[in-house]
Formats: sequence, structure tokens, C-alpha cells
Amino acid sequence: MKVCELYQHVTEQLRKAGCDSPAFDACCLLEDLGGVPHGRLLATDESEVSAEAVSRVLAAATRRASREPLQYILGRWDFLSLTLEVGEGVLVPRPDTELLCETVAQKLKGMKTPSVLDLCAGSGCVGLGIWSLCPEACVTAVELYEEAYGYLCRNVARYPTADVTVICDDVLSPEAAYPLYDAIVSNPPYIPSADLKGLMAEVQHEPMTALDGEADGLRFYRAIASHWTTHLKDGGVLAVEIGIGQAQDVRALFEEAGLKDITVYSDLGGVERVVCGRR
Repeated sequence: MKVCELYQHVTEQLRKAGCDSPAFDACCLLEDLGGVPHGRLLATDESEVSAEAVSRVLAAATRRASREPLQYILGRWDFLSLTLEVGEGVLVPRPDTELLCETVAQKLKGMKTPSVLDLCAGSGCVGLGIWSLCPEACVTAVELYEEAYGYLCRNVARYPTADVTVICDDVLSPEAAYPLYDAIVSNPPYIPSADLKGLMAEVQHEPMTALDGEADGLRFYRAIASHWTTHLKDGGVLAVEIGIGQAQDVRALFEEAGLKDITVYSDLGGVERVVCGRR
């Protein structure tokens, strides 16, 4: 089969399946699994694809047509300057979360070996992302669930120069002893339980433990504000990613915890996405 034929076939298959970006997804599958060099004009490329490569691409296209996340099929995804391993059992790193990393890195600018605690670390994208922007940072990443913890460990191992320590612990009921930190960050589960069934089909493949913020979506923010702020150094920063419409509730929790200079940051789409305060 020619590249252009395979590309058109997969694009149409994914379009019929309701995928948001069928052409982009088809391109990724052909390049990553079909061995087609990056940068080729796939729609007009008449070079031949081996039968083995065609088989791989078609199998992956069937998975994508079932609305399995593209990131899981490829097995990795880019985040800031990083490439992270992802798959079933861990939340997919999203561009919105880059704002959290950038906000904290800016707050740490000029500090010598700042200490950072990443709660609900998942793939490690937040902790590693901050390190990528602030290489002198010393990061501790905390994750409870086994599958996500495995991805966290492997992603940290991908960047051996990163000073990142991994801990398996429960953010809601921690067992380990923690010192004081210059910054505490988290992208916790924040979807209200009643909203989970209405999420996109791709998101339904992701672990509910990384999404479900229980009744009002604020369970983890309450725990972070009430317990984890005590692990901030004087002048230390607490920053969290939030869901749509949660900014004022999270701001109020930060205020109740005694934080100052509380600021809400919006993402490129104008959505309030990060709340940051200082002890």
C-alpha cells in the first residue's frame, strides 16, 4: 500500500469514528508506527509501505477508532521539552498543565537548589516539567497508585540528571515524613463525580483515580490547603491546577489556610487554570 493510500484510509476511518483530529492522528500513526519519515506530505506520497508496517498502523488505527487515547497507542507524549512514557493507568500530560510548571518555575527563579514537592504526581510531568525549566530544583514526587507510580519511576529514569525523588504515598492520608519545601505543586483529581460520565470518550480510558475529585471536585484542594501548607517554608509557594469554575472556591481555601498574594492564572484559552499563593 502507498503512503497516501494508507494515510487517506486511516484518516477517513478516524473521521467516521468521531475523533477530533483524524488527519493529525493518522499522521502520528504513520510516522511513529509505520516508519514514514517525519515531514513528508503524506496525502501525496506515493512511496510504498511494507506489509508489516501497514499491519501495525491498521491495528493502531482500530484502537484509535475505539477512542483509545492517541498518547496511549504511541506509548509516549511530549510535554514542554520532555518526552514522557504514558499508557493505561496514568493521566495523559496536557498542554494546560504546562502553565502550572511555568508559573512555579518563575516563582523559583534566582533561588539556589529550591525544594519542590509534587503531589498526585502521575506521569511526573509536573515535577519533571519544573525541573526542565529550573534545573537546579530538587523535586520530590508523590504518587499512590501502582500503575501511575510505575510510569513515574520510568519517566524519572529517562532523565538521570534530574534531582527527583519518588515516593509512593497517599496525599489524603500520608504515611511518610516530609520536611519543608520552597514550593508545593499539584494537578490533583478535580472533576466532580457527577460529571465523569459526560467526559470525552478518550478521557473515559484514563484512570478515574486521577480524575474524580468527588462530590464538588474540591476534596484534594481541601486536603492540600489544610495539611500540606504546613510543609511550606516561610515565603514558600503553593500552586495547583484547577478545573473550569473552581478558581474562587480554591482561592477561598487558600485564604482560609493563611496564604497571601493569591493569584489566579489563565491558560491560552482564557480559562482560569492555576491558583498560586504564598505562605
